[in-house]
Amino acid sequence: MRYRQFGKTDMKISELSFGTWAIGGSWGKTEDKEALKGLQKAMDAGVNFFDTADVYGDGHSEELLAKATKGKEDQIYIATKFCRAGDIHDPATYSEASVTTYVENSLKRLQREQLDFLQIHCPPTEIIKDGAVFEVLDHLQQQGKIRYYGVSVETVEEGLIAMEYPNVAGLQVIFNIFRQKPITELFPVAKEKNVGILARVPLASGLLTGKFHHGHIFEQDDHRNFNKDGEAFNVGETFAGLPFEKGVELSQELKWIAEDRGNMTRAALKWIMSHDAVTSVIPGFKTVKQVEDNLAAIDVKAFSQEELDRLTEFYQENVHTHIRGPY
Repeated sequence: MRYRQFGKTDMKISELSFGTWAIGGSWGKTEDKEALKGLQKAMDAGVNFFDTADVYGDGHSEELLAKATKGKEDQIYIATKFCRAGDIHDPATYSEASVTTYVENSLKRLQREQLDFLQIHCPPTEIIKDGAVFEVLDHLQQQGKIRYYGVSVETVEEGLIAMEYPNVAGLQVIFNIFRQKPITELFPVAKEKNVGILARVPLASGLLTGKFHHGHIFEQDDHRNFNKDGEAFNVGETFAGLPFEKGVELSQELKWIAEDRGNMTRAALKWIMSHDAVTSVIPGFKTVKQVEDNLAAIDVKAFSQEELDRLTEFYQENVHTHIRGPY
C-alpha cells in the first residue's frame, strides 16, 4: 500500500481507501457480517482511511466502522459528514448548536472522542458562499471535537468557493473517467492551496465496471433505481449524472482500458490514482470480493501518456455533453 499526504493535515492516508455508503444502505441488500469482513480485509491490506456519513443507513455505517476499528482508533482515520439529516437549505442546520449535535451523535456512533475529518455533506452553494458554517467548524476544532474539516461538493464552482476559506483541509468530489472536469479547473487550485482531494463515485455507480447491460433492473431500495434521474438527490451522485442507458453504451466503448489490467474496475481506479492531486480514491463495496478487486487496482499497469490523452479526448468528444445537472 502507498500513502499520500492529505493536504494540510498531519495525516498520510492510503491512496486507495473505501467509502461506506453501500454497506450502510441505499445500494440494495447488504449483510453486516460480510461488510465487517470487507472492512477487515481492507485494513489487513494497509487501508487506513474510511469515508462515511451520518445518513448512511441512518448512522449504521458509522456503527459498523466503530466495530471494525475498535482498538485501532489511533491507526485508522475516519471521515464522516453532516447536514443531510436536516433541511440542507435552512441556515439553522448549520448553527453551532445543530452542528455540535451532529458531531456528538457521530462521535457516539463511532465510539470516538474526536473526529479525524468532518465534511459538510453536499450543502447548497449559498451555504458555502455565506461562510458562517466555517466559523462554527473552527470553534469545534478549537474545542477538540474535530481535527480537520472540509466539504463534499457537487460542482467545481463549489469546490473553488470552499477553498477560499483557509481552514478547509480537504474536498470530496465526483471524479472518474466520465467526470474529468476537476482536472483542469479544480485540481491546480487544490495543489496550490495544499487541499486534499477525495475522489468519490469512482466507478460511476458501477458503470465503469462494464458489467451492466441495457435494461438492467436495480432493487427498489438501490439509489441506482430511485435516483437514476435525480429524483431523490443530486443526479450526479448516480451514474455520474449520465442517463443509465447512455452510460452503458459509453462503458462498452471503454473495454480497452482493461487490457493487461485484469478488468475495467481496476483500470478505472488506477486512472484516478494517476492524478497526483488526488489524495485517495474511495470506492464503495458490499462484499469481500469487491474489496479484493478494488485493492488489486493499486498494482496494475499504469496508463501511458497516449492512453491518458485518448481518455481525455473520449470524455471531451463523447461524454461531457450527456452529463445532467451542474458539475
